[in-house]
Amino acid sequence: MNTILVTGGAGYIGSHTVRLLADKGFKIVVIDNLIYGHEKAILNNEVKLEIGDIGDSAFIDRIFSNYSILAVLHFAAFAFVGESVTDPAKYYQNNLAAPLVLLNAMRKYNCPNIIFSSTCATYGNPMYMPIDEKHPQDPINPYGQSKLMLEKVIIDYGKAYNIKYVFLRYFNASGAAEDGRTGEDHTPETHLIPLVLETAQGLRKNITIFGTDYDTPDGSCIRDYIHVADLAEAHRLALDYLIKGNPSIACNLGTGIGYSVKEVIKLTEEVTGLKVPIIYGERRAGDPPVLVAEPSFAKEKLGWVAHYTDLKEVIKTAWAWHNNDNKGRYK
Repeated sequence: MNTILVTGGAGYIGSHTVRLLADKGFKIVVIDNLIYGHEKAILNNEVKLEIGDIGDSAFIDRIFSNYSILAVLHFAAFAFVGESVTDPAKYYQNNLAAPLVLLNAMRKYNCPNIIFSSTCATYGNPMYMPIDEKHPQDPINPYGQSKLMLEKVIIDYGKAYNIKYVFLRYFNASGAAEDGRTGEDHTPETHLIPLVLETAQGLRKNITIFGTDYDTPDGSCIRDYIHVADLAEAHRLALDYLIKGNPSIACNLGTGIGYSVKEVIKLTEEVTGLKVPIIYGERRAGDPPVLVAEPSFAKEKLGWVAHYTDLKEVIKTAWAWHNNDNKGRYK
């Protein structure tokens, strides 16, 4: 039976996708160096975890030698925008140079398919809204640049070496599994919903709203929050799409619905029944007022639609995770 290789499969989105694919009967091998991933996030005992780095050529060669790999789902990356500005070398090494080892192994062992976990950060400051796949790609930070550069490398490999790809450009990943067993556990945490939930729990003193004078209805930034289960399903559909021999594509993954920072906080208070202390700060450099996806191309090509379009329901799943017996942590 052919194997699906998942890099970064012990991370937030990767682990949810691994869980879904394993439940669907796929044979899965996960590569993760566990810098940010969690071994306990891999719940299925049939999933093989190989601890190592995608930039280690000997390690990667062993993986491809030992398994007959039909497709690679590439999640492994560093994803802190601020850190990418202060330490770009770290991001270009991990997000661009290291995956070249992976791609060269795919070429050597005739692995024909890759699904790349990309990002809306490749678009940079939006020229229009909602953002579709035809929007110019002009990243404003090294994180986005590293993702766009790898997209370009994969395109070139596709033309030269007959590797088919699907790029999935996420908007704001959010939420947790319905059963509360897998969720979002980052150190440091930078995503808004878990930060607001931790503030509601009293684990943080307050939450800062950065900028209240944007040209939006309530003055705070608006973002498109896409549930992690919907992201996982998009990867399953993309895998099916490639296995059937379809041509390479890039798709945005979002709901097409935007919620402001103030709305996120208000909905969190409704879900938890707890007060969220707020302080106000200045705008952050590089924060566009609105980022919302145009997701219709993913529906057309993959048959994918977001099922979690009510942000309150997304927050409920995240709250269940944060409030579970492990207090929302893989410990």
